Amino acid sequence: MNSLEEMLALERPDELQALYAEAYAAKLKTIGPKVSVRGLIEAGNVCAKDCYYCGIRRSNAKVERYLLDEDEMVRLAELAKSFGYQSVVIQSGEIESEEHTRLIERTVKRIAALDMGLTLSLGEQEEEVYRRWREAGATRYLLRIETSDEKLYSRLHPASHSWRRRLECLRSLRRCDYQVGTGVMCGLPGQTTADLADDIRFFADEDVDMIGMGPYIPHPDAPLMEEHPLTAAERLTLGLKMIAATRLTLPKINIAAATALQALADDGREQGLKAGANVLMPNITGVKYRKQYQLYAGKPCTGENAELCRQCLDRRLAAIGEHILYGERGDSLRYFERCKNAQR
Repeated sequence: MNSLEEMLALERPDELQALYAEAYAAKLKTIGPKVSVRGLIEAGNVCAKDCYYCGIRRSNAKVERYLLDEDEMVRLAELAKSFGYQSVVIQSGEIESEEHTRLIERTVKRIAALDMGLTLSLGEQEEEVYRRWREAGATRYLLRIETSDEKLYSRLHPASHSWRRRLECLRSLRRCDYQVGTGVMCGLPGQTTADLADDIRFFADEDVDMIGMGPYIPHPDAPLMEEHPLTAAERLTLGLKMIAATRLTLPKINIAAATALQALADDGREQGLKAGANVLMPNITGVKYRKQYQLYAGKPCTGENAELCRQCLDRRLAAIGEHILYGERGDSLRYFERCKNAQR
């Protein structure tokens, strides 16, 4: 295996295909030709954060804000289960308030009663809030660090945003016994190959259970600008290299093929799976809300309902020799390995 820097610097098509093939072989060895699915519930685009790259940042006055209620989130979870999806993700902008904490707590209890795996992606919270949601029945939490480089992080966010707090939140999640997920954006302005290699080392050092990462795609209403914008093909290749290098470094974790890959190429998610990813998150949110939850430009499938997405997914995966683990939660192998080791 080449070093991380060498893998991420590859450019020749034959070398890239060899990298993807090696990562896919590693995925087949530990997981098999199987894809875990999580029905994605985009619960709201209200956000207290003002990240310079994000389409739903607090200062973007062009966004029509919404927040799903408890009954609607539970209804969507029931829809996911009717499709055979045994896990869902509740994702939203970042809100810290007792009212919101209670809303999620009630919702989690009702979804957990459906015997489903539940991932939350609700940003930075106090450890007690994470603990309450875990005790209510949430099993996983995804909190992307965005970059493991604190200086680069500071260029992407206002001074009020703290990389150190984000890191401490990840460690709080581990203390609360979640399957802990994080991730980064690939191709950020000012980001280097060495930065991305360090990101993967960060994943290893923090011993995470799952990764959700994807290419940086600019949003027209966000202020972050690029001096030398990457092409769609370059962004896609970078995202695939990061998936492959992460799979080869951490063979037993869950890695999502992000929707952003499909925004760059119609078969982007499938390419992500063939580069070593093993998780997909088909959107089950109502069509009327999808266009209001655009973190980046060109979000795909904003006009397709959940049933059409499911049919499309089955067809696409069959074409590449993969199949969906219907009726299974698809938990992280690394999480259970760590738990077993801790009991010895």
